[in-house]
Amino acid sequence: MEDKQLLNEEEQSSILTLTDENGVDTDFEYLDCIEYESKEYLILMPADELATEIVILEVEPVDEENENYLSVEDEAVLNAVYAIFKDRYKDILTFED
Repeated sequence: MEDKQLLNEEEQSSILTLTDENGVDTDFEYLDCIEYESKEYLILMPADELATEIVILEVEPVDEENENYLSVEDEAVLNAVYAIFKDRYKDILTFED
């Protein structure tokens, strides 16, 4: 039963290709989208199998169909969003602090 659930979760995972300011494309696995203080933040993990870090980007709507993803510089916001993510997935994922 657990294997089937894991398979379904893997099938639902999405890969996003983001282009940085230098024109370099990087693939990320979408993990979640969290709302914090009236803003949305994407929680991503680099699709590279060796990557273990989580990336948090602020969603900036451009128009009805487009949005930009911005680096979050505020350490307090990063920590708060990451804490929400950890709490949401505490029964599914193991976190190393």
